Amino acid sequence: MASTVTDNERSTPADRRSRLRPGKNGKLALGPLPELVGYNLRKAQVAVFQSFQNAVAPHDITPGQFGVLIMIRENEGLSQSDLGTAVGIDRSTMVAVIDRLESRGLVVRAPSPNDRRSYALRLSPEGQTLMDDLTPRVQAHDQSMVKDLSPEEQAQFIDFLRRVSRAK
Repeated sequence: MASTVTDNERSTPADRRSRLRPGKNGKLALGPLPELVGYNLRKAQVAVFQSFQNAVAPHDITPGQFGVLIMIRENEGLSQSDLGTAVGIDRSTMVAVIDRLESRGLVVRAPSPNDRRSYALRLSPEGQTLMDDLTPRVQAHDQSMVKDLSPEEQAQFIDFLRRVSRAK
């Protein structure tokens, strides 16, 4: 039996948003969402990621890839396994991330001198050049995201996020 494509599958996100029926006062009812930590973290994550993409647009690097490149730069010779553990990425996903960065000429994967079963990672010269360009861009982007917070509030904000990330 052939599957059919619904209008919802063919339409763009903007089309779907225009069909939403607002609740009272012309706005969608969000219920308890605005008070939920996860909802607000997700909205903040989307805003930060979109701003990040704009800041680094010519380089086509995701926030996750940037984090991986930073870890490799700061820990030359790090194994893929240790890197995955440090950034919270499972083994198969980490292999795919490193494959992509290696295919772009940003990372060099060499047999580990300490363990024949693993690879030691380092930035290629191109990867180092990219990071020299990206790091100040990302730092400026980061500051733009918290520009309305005082230095004390910024420190508190980071502390709060760290505490939330440790909660289980």
